[in-house]
Parts: sequence; structure tokens; C-alpha cells
Amino acid sequence: MSSSKPYRPNVGIALFNAAGRVLIGHRFKDDGPEIVLPGLDWQMPQGGIDEGEDPRQAVMRELWEETGAVSADYLAETDWMTYEFLPHDDPSHRLAKFRGQRQKWFALRFTGRDAEIDPLTPRNGQPAEFDQWRWERLDRVADLVVPFRRDIYRAVAAQFAEFAG
Repeated sequence: MSSSKPYRPNVGIALFNAAGRVLIGHRFKDDGPEIVLPGLDWQMPQGGIDEGEDPRQAVMRELWEETGAVSADYLAETDWMTYEFLPHDDPSHRLAKFRGQRQKWFALRFTGRDAEIDPLTPRNGQPAEFDQWRWERLDRVADLVVPFRRDIYRAVAAQFAEFAG
């Protein structure tokens, strides 16, 4: 990957329920550099930070866009972390101008009811990314994501272990 390309600013969300499990979504489509592999098609919600947007505002917007959830309290956040995208052959893809992502992860405590979570309804003109969701043990999530993201997920699990109950 070209080191002259910038990283895409991004937020990641570890949404914990009262039992200390995190919300993960099942990705049902492959959209380019974020390649979905069979059996490794789960992830925690995440998304880009709009220009001029504060990361704490972005995390709540992304949580709502991807899950419909709004009932969440801030717990903690990580420092910035980066990962590289896998090589991708489509120069017209929306992420082709980036070498990877620069992420800040947020731990949030879900205070609502599970019925609030609806990943299939498009919001803010964004298509649905997940076709199902579940609560999972934080220490298991890295094994369910694409390999190039596993180091980030392990670092997030280590930093947010205290919220995993």
C-alpha cells in the first residue's frame, strides 16, 4: 500500500450491555478494501469521521446509523490506532484514496432495550451494513473478524477488558 496515501479518520464502537458483552454485527456484503471472508464476517460498529466532526459526536452518529441505538453512555476511549487496507484493484472505490484507517475506539454502555437495535433500517442515506447482530464476549471478537483487523481488535479488547464483566 502506498505510504503517500493518508489514513481515513474513523471511530470504532465497543457497545457493552449490562452483562459485559459487546454488540457485533454480521456484514452481509463485500464493499472493497474491507473484504468480507466467509466465517469472518462479524465486526463491531465503526465508521468514518466527517470533516470537522468531533470524534465523540462521530461515535454517536455512527452508532445510530449502523444500529439504530441512541441509549448509550460514554465509558472510555483509546488513543489513535492504525491499520492498512489490503490491496484493492478498483481506483474508483470510495476508499481507494486511503492507505488504511486511523481509528479511535470508544467504549459505551448500552442503557436501552435490545428492541432499540435495528441494523437493517437505512439512516442518513447510508445503506445497511449488517443483516443481523448479537452480543458477544469481547475476548472472542478478534477471532470473528477479517485477519488484517485482528491486531486492532485484540488491542481494543485489552484496553476495554474492565468493561467486559
